[in-house]
Amino acid sequence: MGSGHMPIGRRERAKQDKRERIMTAARELFVEHGVDKVTTQQVARRADVAIGTLYLYASTKAELLIMVQNEKFAAAIDSGLAAANTAGGQGALERVIALIRPVVECVREHIENGRTYLHELVFGDPAEPYRQAGLTLAGRLEDGITGLLTRDEHIGAADAARLARVITAIIHISTTATVYLHRSDDAVLADIRDQIHATLALHHRAA
Repeated sequence: MGSGHMPIGRRERAKQDKRERIMTAARELFVEHGVDKVTTQQVARRADVAIGTLYLYASTKAELLIMVQNEKFAAAIDSGLAAANTAGGQGALERVIALIRPVVECVREHIENGRTYLHELVFGDPAEPYRQAGLTLAGRLEDGITGLLTRDEHIGAADAARLARVITAIIHISTTATVYLHRSDDAVLADIRDQIHATLALHHRAA
């Protein structure tokens, strides 16, 4: 018996296709021009969708950026966790560095986009769905650091959680502060390593 409605499967596939086209267009344009120089109209045009359709998926350019960067951030965390697990025989510092290296490289891949992404996560509306997803990823990174620190017999669970918050703050400042913008990834990571080493050394002395 006929129906006037498109079957749900086809409708969902069409929605997914539009979302992927929007994601691809936004990703390409942000890399080519930087987030500040891209407009939502440009993204809609490249994705071959109406501007009203684009707004059904992301209502602002910031949301588009977060949507794109969340995928990269998630992949970087996965890569870092895998690297940290293979560094199991090393100390807490080296395991943490193995985890955060891909994250730092991800944020600094396109510095303007990475800085804007982190700024939007910290200062934007936490109830917005894409920001919620990004904040969940940030929590996953922090939890990963906590887990690595608790492998050190001198660091208890509560202290590990506090130290992980300090370390994520170090990462945030070191990847967004203007003074670090023109440094290489290796130089930024070396500075982060020194700061984490000093933080852990202070904890061990106080323990």
